[in-house]
Amino acid sequence: MLTPEQCVLGSILICVGGALLVLPFARNKMVAGWFSFLVMAASAGLTCYAIEKVLTAGPSAHAATFWIVPKINLALQIHVDGLTAVFLLVAAIVAVPASLYSIMYMRHYRDYSLVRYYPYFLLLVAAIYGLLSTRNMLWFFVIFWQTMILSGYALIRFENRKEENVRAANKYLLMMQIAWTITVSGAQLLAFTSGAANGGIGLNYNFDTLSANMFLALSTRPATTAMAFAMLLVGFGINMRMWPFGQIWLPDAHLAAPSPVSAMLSGVMIKTGVYGMMRFFLWLVPVQAQSVYPLMEWGIAIAIVGTITLFTGTMQALKQEQSKRLLAFHSIGQIGYILLGTGTCMTLLPLGPGASAIAGIAILGALFHVVNHGLFKGLLFLNAGSMLHATGTQDLNQLGGLMKFMPLTGLTALVASFSISGVPLFNSFASKWAIYVAAIQGSSSARYLAICAVVAILTSTLTLASFVKFFGLTFLARTSALVKTQAQNKRLEVPWMMQLPQIILALLCILLGIVPAFGFRLIQHALEASRQGYGTSLASGINTTTGTIAGISTANTAAVFVPLVHLLVLGVLFLITAGISRVGSSPRRTAAPWLCGYAREAECNRYVAHNFYREIKRYFGWLGGAPRMPHDSSVGRLK
Repeated sequence: MLTPEQCVLGSILICVGGALLVLPFARNKMVAGWFSFLVMAASAGLTCYAIEKVLTAGPSAHAATFWIVPKINLALQIHVDGLTAVFLLVAAIVAVPASLYSIMYMRHYRDYSLVRYYPYFLLLVAAIYGLLSTRNMLWFFVIFWQTMILSGYALIRFENRKEENVRAANKYLLMMQIAWTITVSGAQLLAFTSGAANGGIGLNYNFDTLSANMFLALSTRPATTAMAFAMLLVGFGINMRMWPFGQIWLPDAHLAAPSPVSAMLSGVMIKTGVYGMMRFFLWLVPVQAQSVYPLMEWGIAIAIVGTITLFTGTMQALKQEQSKRLLAFHSIGQIGYILLGTGTCMTLLPLGPGASAIAGIAILGALFHVVNHGLFKGLLFLNAGSMLHATGTQDLNQLGGLMKFMPLTGLTALVASFSISGVPLFNSFASKWAIYVAAIQGSSSARYLAICAVVAILTSTLTLASFVKFFGLTFLARTSALVKTQAQNKRLEVPWMMQLPQIILALLCILLGIVPAFGFRLIQHALEASRQGYGTSLASGINTTTGTIAGISTANTAAVFVPLVHLLVLGVLFLITAGISRVGSSPRRTAAPWLCGYAREAECNRYVAHNFYREIKRYFGWLGGAPRMPHDSSVGRLK
């Protein structure tokens, strides 16, 4: 029987082998697409088997070593615990629909060979699997990170005949190499500090060895160790698009990349930075070293930076007029929620049993939001890809009335918009609610958390405002001239191979919104299978009960979220409204709208994205993130 480590190694090898085998027939787009999808499905299936074994039977006692060169301390060591399992699950869940979606989506790139797409797509997933499971913080960490960077670079510059795409890819490559340099330097400094504190001659980059030496490093060289942790936070922060780094390159990269790649970049790749931060800051320091580790101080810094990240990212998204650029800025904002939950957990964990229970709720919310963000952000980028596939533009000013021509895409986009906005009965509400509850209840121990919670709640309303523009203009507004023209020439709704991935992700968003107990139980099992460092305290200190009906029913004797009660109340209100409407039953008639004196409906009379939230744009212009204007997007603008 295969161990979880063997399964993950098998998944990596399957993807690498598939990347090589797809080359001979990559010019046949359909064959290459189906082959890539089958390879991806096989690797994801093996990964999910490993996840199931870890969450049900527990992790292996030690990392598995598959290849070692002692002279240079080179070892391929893989270990899968509960924390790794959560992030591997996100990668598998998003990669398979994105791969299926690619089969038909990539056919419209008639002038580009897919030799530069499918091999790199498979290598990207293989690198992510490896990066999430390796225990060697130098050699194979570097190998997997560089593979992820270079394959992402090739995918972003896929349309390399466009100069702006090449510039975006170069900017991405530069920033990710800076992140790699800082992260590896931090790991080297930590290894040097822990090795020197232990009297060792050589440096050991094994995660377990670093953890074992942390007490001596923290007690004898606290300043150097703090510098190493700061470098790790900056390095992983660039990767996860933390403020102020994400705004530099992420929006341009998403604008350039094919939409399935954008789904992987936002839904999966940025989670490797989140994973690295959690692994080092919460799971590296063993119990015996926690008395000399400034966990609360790091938690304060991460919570504050997370609050700034979620606010600035969302405010900048509110200004955007291109679909994928808007979604890219929202990726920054949603990472801020994960950082806030993690920082809240780190702040409260050292403050005693009562605060530790609230810290458990915070990390539950943060990890659940990792899963939820992968689902709804992957779905949103696939929605944006379908809109681009149908109309040929990302410019929201030129879109309108798509609902009648693309009803299924519109319905899944509505689910994704509600999900990212934190609307009750959609998945993001449950994870955000857990973060809010932890921050507000934890404010009795750390007062600044109340301010962070208020900013996060306000930002969630701004997210909803942003998606009123995104969804309302593209699907519900009056049909634009461009959409009318495109609808005359072809069928706009995308083929079933592009619809099915959107349906699957939308159903998962609804399922985890109505029955969030599934997600919270998954995270609880993951924490139980991650008893290392502060993971032991988190697994033991969570004081919540879950049920299919209640979601999270109690936390410190306080009700947190009962989704089916919300569903029942909304259902009753809908029936009352429908009854009143039928009793009143006034006659209905169809009439042309009054156009304020204009004689006819013209394109210049239509509401467009440029005219939304002008006062917010004016008063918050200092935050940056000015929208990039396409050359053909002047329709309907107010001067």
